Amino acid sequence: MKQWIIAAFCITGMFALAGCSNDHLIRTSDGQIIEADDKPEIDEDTGMIEYEDESGRMNQIPQGDVREIKER
Repeated sequence: MKQWIIAAFCITGMFALAGCSNDHLIRTSDGQIIEADDKPEIDEDTGMIEYEDESGRMNQIPQGDVREIKER
């Protein structure tokens, strides 16, 4: 019984830590809200903001289209 409680506690802790990633919200000038997994960065070559979406794909958006970026 004790082992089961300890295992359940450990699994719950792992899920809690996995949910603590630093998501960011990108609000565009047309009102669209984009969720990024990590902090978006500026691509020096293109001058566009580069971010990774929920499915792990890298995307870019022009800086002029971004109104604000907030950490969630």
